Amino acid sequence: MKNQGMDSKAVASKRIASKRISNKANANQTAASRPADKNSLKALSPKWRNTAISGAVGAGIGFAVSALSSSVPIALAFATMGAVITFTFLVSSAKRRETKFELLWPDVVDHLITGIQSGMSLVEALSQLAERGPRELAPYFAEFNRQIRKSGDFNSSVSWLQNQFSHYASDQIFEAIILSRSLGGTHLLQILRMVGDFIRQDLALRKEIEVKHGWIKNSAHLSAAAPWILLLLLSTQPSTAAAYSTLTGAMILTAGLVMTGVAYIWMNRLGRLPQTPRVFAGVIR
Repeated sequence: MKNQGMDSKAVASKRIASKRISNKANANQTAASRPADKNSLKALSPKWRNTAISGAVGAGIGFAVSALSSSVPIALAFATMGAVITFTFLVSSAKRRETKFELLWPDVVDHLITGIQSGMSLVEALSQLAERGPRELAPYFAEFNRQIRKSGDFNSSVSWLQNQFSHYASDQIFEAIILSRSLGGTHLLQILRMVGDFIRQDLALRKEIEVKHGWIKNSAHLSAAAPWILLLLLSTQPSTAAAYSTLTGAMILTAGLVMTGVAYIWMNRLGRLPQTPRVFAGVIR
């Protein structure tokens, strides 16, 4: 009787195991046969998304130029330029969003000072930025509030904020908060006012320098675009299209693209301001 009971249990366990394996296989097959997400472009990383958009824009420009000119090399040259310009614009748009974040840090300091002066604790002053602070930064401070409620570790939660923003201004604010809290917090308001004034002065100075150096970037844009606009106008003539459809014409277009790209990058680097280093980026707690 005991042997029969053990045999029945063994058979039952084998059936359960085989059923689990078959269910897992069916789940994998269902996941494999599942249709692709309609928003697959949004699911891509920013780099690949920018590449896909740039390729599509370049192809559209190439088809448009081929309708004006019968020269395939000219159409390919403009398609390449359109893709590169679009990719550069998308990357610079991301950098402009970072610059927009940069301008918000003086307001963050003001909100912190106001909250602490009204009687809030430091944790409450940081958490209330999710509702009363700059709208662009609200999701980060809401997540900080959830983390501090869950773990209770103030330093690690502030360090998470610091890593999310990865900016020298936010580093100074959060390091001042952590340092003041570790030393007792008696001079926190004075430290925050000093940090806020420093960030404002630094941003104002950088803005003034960027305006004065703006003519360098404008010159780069104009000098890079002028010869290609002239080529586009001339390419409507059959003689010009025929000249650039030869091997020699294609080599000239390639050399022109390379020289335009090198000159454009060089001029932009001359007019670019160096980024302020993150002094507290490698602080270990």
